[in-house]
Amino acid sequence: MIAVSASDADIRTAELVKIEAAVQMLPIFAEYDPDRMSVVSQVVFDLFEQEDGLDALFGLIREALPERLFETAYALACDVAAADGTLGEAELRLLEEIRYELSLDRLHAAAIERGARARHLT
Repeated sequence: MIAVSASDADIRTAELVKIEAAVQMLPIFAEYDPDRMSVVSQVVFDLFEQEDGLDALFGLIREALPERLFETAYALACDVAAADGTLGEAELRLLEEIRYELSLDRLHAAAIERGARARHLT
């Protein structure tokens, strides 16, 4: 979620609110310590500054996240991307990379994307 928000170098309030709400409300984060958010954010920012940082980020994600949660992670990333009402080229490219790196089925990903779009229409 943080990577998608930071991908366009413009972290918007709506995106931060979406991330915070997800961490506070969703059962998947029941055991997550919200104080870790600043550490995770700094790791993402540091990796974005490195040449092969995105590859390293996806390695960390695959290592930490069970495969059964890949679609959930993608859904949360789509929600963050859609939270501010605009999807920039950088966000779209990162979402595409997430789909590829997590080996998500294109039809499943399209359904997830459509759901995020529907939830964030104004």
